[in-house]
Amino acid sequence: MSEPTREQTVGFIGLGMMGYPMATNILKKGHALVAYDIHKPTLDGMRQLGARAGSGPADVASQASIVVSMVDTTAQAEEVILGPGGLLEGAQRGDVIISMSTIDPGMLRATHEKLAAKGVGLIDAPVSGMQKGAIAGTLKAYVGGDDAVLEKARPVLKTMTSEIVHFGPIGQGTTMKLINNMLCQVGWVLCAEALVLGVKAGLDPKLMVDSILKATGNSVAFEYMAPRVLKRDFDGIRLDITFKDVELQTQLAKSLKVPLPMVNLAQQVYQMARAAGLGSEDGVAVVKVYEQLTGVVVQA
Repeated sequence: MSEPTREQTVGFIGLGMMGYPMATNILKKGHALVAYDIHKPTLDGMRQLGARAGSGPADVASQASIVVSMVDTTAQAEEVILGPGGLLEGAQRGDVIISMSTIDPGMLRATHEKLAAKGVGLIDAPVSGMQKGAIAGTLKAYVGGDDAVLEKARPVLKTMTSEIVHFGPIGQGTTMKLINNMLCQVGWVLCAEALVLGVKAGLDPKLMVDSILKATGNSVAFEYMAPRVLKRDFDGIRLDITFKDVELQTQLAKSLKVPLPMVNLAQQVYQMARAAGLGSEDGVAVVKVYEQLTGVVVQA
């Protein structure tokens, strides 16, 4: 059996909490995959599933005509795509890079120009749906970029998502993702305040949560947060990542001269949580800030 060609191979950079199941779904849908992650045991696990292991971003790009980047931060994405040993070094004219991270839209626009000068396409396609959606392959992709580049990338995106929405030029998909995240992440702070207030006032935590889940105070943010808090389950997407997203939201607003007083207040609460050593816990651990201030614990 012959080895897959570059055109038949997908590359993947960043096998974290979201990236690993996303890359797994690419394999499950029959695509050849070459992957890279700085964490060797994770890369070994992907190789056991049938992927080839690249030695770095440039090596991955040399073996695949479409490459997904799913790293945590703007700085990491810039390094992976444009830095020494980055994707651009291994890419060929006509290739496509899919940036699926929640990062700075301005950086994406600048990167798009540099890649276009070398004939390499870029779309941004951050996803909504959390780890559950990544595992099930039901993520929603918010896309920015040229129509033609999106069509090249669409078969790969479809292996990881159930919905692909094109919001316009490069960066617009990430802008949409930031706004969606803003509603949830600011919502978690309000949920924390409500839960702690109720417990401090003497309400039974489980009865309170069960009632809100069926009442007008319910929200997607509450549905995700409240059951986790009751179970004291704070294993998930790191609060440091939540803070990173909120920082991107405030930066975007400043660049557009849009006031976001609620988001700025929420950012300071997340900063308090980070200062208290909660950065590696799920973002909903922000409730612990209020628990520490009030002397109560929201627990079933």
